[in-house]
Amino acid sequence: MKHDIRGLEISTSSETAAKKLDLAVADYLDYGTGAGSLVKEALGEDPDCALAQCYRGYLLMMLENRAVFPKIQETLDRLSAGAELNPRERLHVKALQAWVKGDLFNACLAWEEILETYPLDLMALKLHHTMAFYTGRSNVLRSVVSGVLGEWDEDTPGYSNVQGMYAYALEECGDYEQAERWGREATERNPEDLWAIHSVAHVMEMQGRTKEGTQWLDLPADLWPRKNFFKAHVWWHAALFNVAERNYDRAFQLFDNELSSTNSDKYIDVSNQAALLKRLEIAGVDVGDRWDLLAEHSATRINDHILPFRDAHFCLALAAKGNFDIARQHIESMAVFARSGEGWTAEATKTTLIPLCEAIVAYEAGEYARACDLLWPMRNELAPIGGSLAQRDLFTQILIDAAVKGGRLTTARSLLSERVARFPHNKPSWSQYAQVLSDLGETDRASRAAAHAGA
Repeated sequence: MKHDIRGLEISTSSETAAKKLDLAVADYLDYGTGAGSLVKEALGEDPDCALAQCYRGYLLMMLENRAVFPKIQETLDRLSAGAELNPRERLHVKALQAWVKGDLFNACLAWEEILETYPLDLMALKLHHTMAFYTGRSNVLRSVVSGVLGEWDEDTPGYSNVQGMYAYALEECGDYEQAERWGREATERNPEDLWAIHSVAHVMEMQGRTKEGTQWLDLPADLWPRKNFFKAHVWWHAALFNVAERNYDRAFQLFDNELSSTNSDKYIDVSNQAALLKRLEIAGVDVGDRWDLLAEHSATRINDHILPFRDAHFCLALAAKGNFDIARQHIESMAVFARSGEGWTAEATKTTLIPLCEAIVAYEAGEYARACDLLWPMRNELAPIGGSLAQRDLFTQILIDAAVKGGRLTTARSLLSERVARFPHNKPSWSQYAQVLSDLGETDRASRAAAHAGA
């Protein structure tokens, strides 16, 4: 029996295997590219190490590719067939079993069970944080991190990662002042902690501090050569700030050079890229042929149904390109999955994802009234598809654009009134609000809104 760097027991006789797992966890939390290789090296030292096998399954799940599911199931079968596991390792197996079934809710419960007894299990905490994020449960994010926080201090390895997670959870729950404080402390302790950097960017996004946000993320393009594809999401935030500031050339530069840099034969960053392109189009900017690659890749993913958040953006890319037949095939496949699947993913697909995708297709097809009818009643109920408040805000922007283009000006007025109340420094929203008020003949209010837009 060996112990990890935070004193937790690992069922292995190999000190080297234990150290390799510590390095793998640190690399995973820091969004490096070496976690998989390090876990493989740990298994080379001890092929029977249950925790290493579980970690390999976790990392394979992160590929979001059903082709690897049989390999993960082989690992689970082997671990369930009599491998010597301690209680913490048995719970990790339980979490992986739920996750591979698409039951994110029970996977999270298994990680929560681990953290009750082993609050220093950093891998369990990060995986819970990630999957609670993909189920849109902000209060769960906050409660679980704060529930272990008392057991951590600045001398515990990985503490800055916990600070970054807590910062993000606070931001998603609207506690912006504390979120920024924790996020900035995390980045001071670890300047390359992408999650903490990103958490502070979220605060600025939600508070409409776009100019400050561009400065926060005004970083050298070659800053993170050894970071994984998550770095593109940080650049995505930089692009959002530039869109809000109407620096469209800079937004395209970030799209073409930074977001697209993570693309490969096996992976296309559809979620970040589609969300940015659609925001640019709503702002009236021509995006050229940039939908082509995203739609082509999305067409290969219409039967995956691993995360509702991904499915929503695959559908968006297909519909925005005008591939409506494939987009509808995608929705039909979702319906089959929702009937035959089990757990959180299938339920969220049925109740939230399918009507959202129907609205997306209607919007892109120019059926603005139908898009409004579908989106209006669910506009505040989109959390089950996962993602952040900032990410899901895209669908509010689509609803507003559909209302304007469909001539539903009183609907647009209501939505924009809410929007400028939430984002009082957002110039494009004030401009749009001024135009809608003017079209409704409310000239005095339109003038005041236009003044805000120019301030």
